[in-house]
Amino acid sequence: MQAVAATSSSSASTAWASSSLFLSPQQRGVALCSSPSSFSRCPAAGAGTPVLPLGIRGGRLLLPSPLLLGGGKSGAAARKTVATAAAASSPADGAGEAESAGISRTVQLGSMILVWYLLNIYFNIYNKLVLKAIPFPYTITTFQFASGSFFITLMWLLNLHPKPRLSFGQYAKILPLALVHMMGNVFTNMSLGKVAVSFTHTVKAMEPFFSVLLSVLFLGETPSFLVLGSLVPIVGGVVLASMTEVSFNWIGFWSAMASNLTNQSRNVFSKKLLADKEVIFPIHDDA
Repeated sequence: MQAVAATSSSSASTAWASSSLFLSPQQRGVALCSSPSSFSRCPAAGAGTPVLPLGIRGGRLLLPSPLLLGGGKSGAAARKTVATAAAASSPADGAGEAESAGISRTVQLGSMILVWYLLNIYFNIYNKLVLKAIPFPYTITTFQFASGSFFITLMWLLNLHPKPRLSFGQYAKILPLALVHMMGNVFTNMSLGKVAVSFTHTVKAMEPFFSVLLSVLFLGETPSFLVLGSLVPIVGGVVLASMTEVSFNWIGFWSAMASNLTNQSRNVFSKKLLADKEVIFPIHDDA
């Protein structure tokens, strides 16, 4: 008897579900509560409005998703496709980020070079004005170095720039570099005080010539013919500028030449010192 009742109840539910597809939403709501299996779960609300059964109101139909863990073969294939696409896009993304970082560094470097040129131009022009008002190149050079020492010490104390850790022996080795550098600035200021700024820097354009000459004398380097050929227009240009310069002065000329000699001596001595340091402290590659 129970089996017959269950069969008839199931048949009635099936027939009710089939017929409810052709009803309006209002009629379907009434029909849902007219289902043989939901009479006890359709209490009236308000003015007798039928309420959907709890099973229908809270029901959720779970559709198979290929990205879920239990997606079966199709899920595994989809996961493999997504992983392959991610792996293929990772090198492209990394290359794009590296290219963007390279462009950013290039722009930053170019901006720093541009700012350096602008500040250098302003420094030379203002330095010329100061030397005209105060014709004491040694005093001005001392003030310039004292100002630089003050600001770099302040940066070290405020941890704005890492402080170098050198021994007294290392300080003793770089002391001649500091003295030669100071004398180079003294000679430059002497030249700026006697001749035009443009002529001073025209003469200072011969620094590559002194660099090659001192490298041959102290480092034993032999320049190539291309290097020697590139020096010809430099020397010729300085000679031509000296012959036609209105503000030509021998003190200004030789001061600029002495600045070339001292500055390039500093560079050659620095290179020699670094070479000696590599011999004393060899670099070991454990890899």
